Amino acid sequence: MTVNGVAIPRKAIAAEVQNFPGPDPHESWEAAARALAIRELLLQEARRLEIPVKQRRDEDGRLETEEDALVRALIEREVRTPEPDAQTLHRVYEVHRKRFRSPTLCEAEHILIAARHDDALGIAAARGKAAALVAILAAVPERFAALARENSDCPSAALGGSLGQIGPGDTTPPFEEALASLEPGEISDPIETRYGIHLIRLNRRIEGRELPFEAMQDRIAAYLTDRVQRQARAQYIALLVGRADIRGICLGGAASPLLQ
Repeated sequence: MTVNGVAIPRKAIAAEVQNFPGPDPHESWEAAARALAIRELLLQEARRLEIPVKQRRDEDGRLETEEDALVRALIEREVRTPEPDAQTLHRVYEVHRKRFRSPTLCEAEHILIAARHDDALGIAAARGKAAALVAILAAVPERFAALARENSDCPSAALGGSLGQIGPGDTTPPFEEALASLEPGEISDPIETRYGIHLIRLNRRIEGRELPFEAMQDRIAAYLTDRVQRQARAQYIALLVGRADIRGICLGGAASPLLQ
């Protein structure tokens, strides 16, 4: 593979493949080759334009490589994108305002009977113990916290099974689905997750609320700026590809993962 006559060795592509893991080795190889070809193209353009190099340090104090600094400086100089104006931010907010909500939070308690999902006997025993607890709770639901302290295998047992306030993504999908089906004060049937068998009690649900524009405008601006920058970088790379002599790989429509 060559870029304007500069060869990119197969050894370099093989080393780059580790940055593109996937089930298909051929696709990983192609992605690595494209990334290196575009990187070489950008480096050549930066040197042609005699872009000055000023290496920066990241938050951990690590100094970027000279080549990384060169590519960054090229993009910063050659790819200019406008900042979204207030009218655009308001328009995006109004169109998508149903999305701009705080998450629904749940105050819940649970009892965990630990068992590995691949241990059939362990799961069966956990289900038996959970069924016994269900029978007790059906008669005296107010004993939930006490039973959690006595029986739960979760560290929350010390708090009577209390998980505090939890939101979307804080628990496993089966747990979250069961929680969503409960009314305040209701106790779930036994629920199986990768941790074992759970009994869940919902104490309170705090519905999400619509967030005002003032709280969201910075996030909207960041999203729009990032999207425009990605599009502009892709167009710039396409321009360079169109006038380059690249052999051994097709870069038509390819955007560099280096710049995403």
